[in-house]
Amino acid sequence: MKQTTTIPSVSIFGIPFSKLNMNDTVKHLTEAVISGRPHQVITANPIMVMAALDDPEYKKMMQNADLIVPDGSGIVWAAGVGGDPLTERVTGFDMLHELMKVGENYRWKFYLLGTTPEVIQEAAERLQMQYPAAIIAGYRDGFFGPEQDDEVIEGIRAVSPDLLFVARGADTQEPWIARYKERLGVPVMMGVGGSFDIISGKSKRAPKVFQKLRLEWFYRLLKEPTRFKRMLALPKFAVKVLREKEKVTKTN
Repeated sequence: MKQTTTIPSVSIFGIPFSKLNMNDTVKHLTEAVISGRPHQVITANPIMVMAALDDPEYKKMMQNADLIVPDGSGIVWAAGVGGDPLTERVTGFDMLHELMKVGENYRWKFYLLGTTPEVIQEAAERLQMQYPAAIIAGYRDGFFGPEQDDEVIEGIRAVSPDLLFVARGADTQEPWIARYKERLGVPVMMGVGGSFDIISGKSKRAPKVFQKLRLEWFYRLLKEPTRFKRMLALPKFAVKVLREKEKVTKTN
């Protein structure tokens, strides 16, 4: 588990979550970009932790990431229940924007990968308008299979981005980044889930009241009922945390 040696962290069922707040996380990733070495960042939630508990390969992939931040409020809650609190929730959506802001100062180059051709193009245009001094060096949709991986990787390498944001769904984006991390060679690579949908205007982020009540998951379920099956992992996670309080923050 790489991050335990350099970053204060807490283990949630064997997955090491960073204790850094948003500001310190962005500072850490700024140093990562400057270092030039490939870093995989995972913005994780309870659903991903449950997937890791069901799939040893997925768990190993998460444990090998360079940084895992607590994107889901359920993770922050679980750490508190386990007696080793996290500083705060660090969402991928907000971190994307914070990194874009810093990118303006450094003239960083960004590559956006994922979702549909229309959404990724609109997201790229909006981000470029919002952060004009940052450089959107390239983008492409996420609808490609393993036979096109080489082509996609070469397209990314050709523009030498400083950061790569990938939106292909948690079951696909994190394993894809992990598999090709060294070949991609991008200093910071991060899965961003549905962020491009929100940035493009296709979807709306949960209203502040839902965020404050830690009910963003419920808002998304109301908007996308088809997520119901996936969301079943949330109550399972909560029950597991409450049943195994003393084991939650112990390394597994």
